[in-house]
Amino acid sequence: MANCIECGHAYSTRREALGYRTCLDCGEIQARAVTFTVAPINKSNYMLISNSAELAQLNPKRTG
Repeated sequence: MANCIECGHAYSTRREALGYRTCLDCGEIQARAVTFTVAPINKSNYMLISNSAELAQLNPKRTG
């Protein structure tokens, strides 16, 4: 059994073989912490945005 780097609990060595260093519970918390959206850029392509401040700058009419 391998030990989780976040909480120290033991988890399956098969999970470790896949490259994960956290247990399922801690891995789920990390995955849910990452939020993002896809926004269309005027006269361009779509852009992946994970910072809400960047999203606000894309539409200057709505900031302020």
